[in-house]
Amino acid sequence: MRISGITLPNKHVVFALTALYGIGNARAIYICEQTKIDPMKKADDLTAEEENEIRRIVETYKLEGDLKREVAGNIKRLKDIGAYRGTRHSKRLPARGQRTKTNSRTVRGNVRKTMGSGRRKVEKT
Repeated sequence: MRISGITLPNKHVVFALTALYGIGNARAIYICEQTKIDPMKKADDLTAEEENEIRRIVETYKLEGDLKREVAGNIKRLKDIGAYRGTRHSKRLPARGQRTKTNSRTVRGNVRKTMGSGRRKVEKT
């Protein structure tokens, strides 16, 4: 099953819908409730009518490329106006007040600059 250019994996419908950028767990459950489709039904077992019903609801949301463009535009706007959050984004640091002495590995790209004990491991012969 393809929705907005993405092929959904053959999983339960609730989990398959989360493969789309912009649809998380809560929205996937809501879509299943709206369409009255069993959330535990596999994506490949859906009928054409059920697929069209899901497609109709999903297309009302801003997803994939449009959503990514909007998020990138918001970040660019923050950088252009010189906001604190914009400068944090441009420096690739946490933007929401987290500490940076430790625990900012995700934003910084999991850089490990510390050494171990400094001793070489001795090979056993």
